[in-house]
Amino acid sequence: MAPRVVVVEADGGSRGNPGPAGYGAVVRAPDTGEVLAERSAAIGTATNNVAEYRGLIAGLEAAAELGAAEVEARMDSKLVVEQMCGRWQIKHPGLRPLAAQAAGLVGRFTAVRFTWIPRDRNRHADALANAAMDAAAGSPAQPAARTAEAPRQVAAADSPARAAAREAAARAATTRTSGTDPATAPASWEPRPSFTATRLVLVRHGATEYTEQRRYSGRGDVPLSDRGRSQVEAAANRVTALVPSAAAVVSSPLTRCRHTAETIAAALGGKPVRVDNDLVECDFGAWEGRTFTEVRERWAGEMDAWLASTAVAPPDGESFDDVAARSRRSVDELLKVYRGEAVVVVSHVSPIKLILRDALGGGDTMLHRLFLDAAGISVVDLWPDGGVAVRAVNDTAHLPSD
Repeated sequence: MAPRVVVVEADGGSRGNPGPAGYGAVVRAPDTGEVLAERSAAIGTATNNVAEYRGLIAGLEAAAELGAAEVEARMDSKLVVEQMCGRWQIKHPGLRPLAAQAAGLVGRFTAVRFTWIPRDRNRHADALANAAMDAAAGSPAQPAARTAEAPRQVAAADSPARAAAREAAARAATTRTSGTDPATAPASWEPRPSFTATRLVLVRHGATEYTEQRRYSGRGDVPLSDRGRSQVEAAANRVTALVPSAAAVVSSPLTRCRHTAETIAAALGGKPVRVDNDLVECDFGAWEGRTFTEVRERWAGEMDAWLASTAVAPPDGESFDDVAARSRRSVDELLKVYRGEAVVVVSHVSPIKLILRDALGGGDTMLHRLFLDAAGISVVDLWPDGGVAVRAVNDTAHLPSD
């Protein structure tokens, strides 16, 4: 049976930097430390960093061959760990193709966590790498010493440690992981490499008659107006310029979004449109189809309460907290399915605002201060460790002037 979780230890080096180079990688069972696979090779003349990346790639390939779903990648190379987490910029052009190859392998697993370890805890991979360097230099290679991690102690069935583990597991089952929660991402001022991110291009649908008449437009299936169709054509051209190789176009089920998404998909070469019900607009209940002025006059108290708290729903409607929960669910699914790729997401004002609020780490007042035009485009990059970069909000440069 294929192991679900494995540990990959990888290393690489050269004699001279650049010089005769090689790498080593070990795949272990996380609970026993048993060696499941080894990889090593001489790679001719190369730098330390190139060899380290080659070791990581070999280790991830070995883990994939074993059928693992999750990987903890351990290396004593601070540079490779930080670059793969997106916290350090990849400045050397020779490393970028290797980092891209590693990122592609990361996308084959459900989850990958990168961890820096001291060199003395990476002795097995280091020994394999040194043997490979000897081979590259023409020296007789010495067999690498096989080392096994000491098995982890297992707590007794009713011990405090086992109880604490159960409690931690229960918390993990009901909270978001660091791979999807921007709040847990490490802070960094340095630009991250965009090719390791999942890019969400968030597009609000084109205008409808309700948009132009300033009416609440939630679950009512209102079609695009003539102006909206013109906006959508312009948005499709803009999206094609931004992400010409987008992996998918995902849409709310309502007609105004479907029409927008289908126009964009056609401009991208005829990609199919995937419908996600979690991207549908907020249910405004009794306010649906009414003008903003009408609602203010008839439901003044209810509107004040709604504006004051995201937990409050319009009469017979849906709260923003509920919309936020399904919007996050949609984003989490996109990160799993399209990891490291660009995805066009066509939705409505409320889901897009809530996605941007979470990405920016903003408060609820942001929802009432952020304006999103019909057919406006926002761009968010999301990294596996929870890192976020909001690259554009409500870009309307492509739209014809009123």
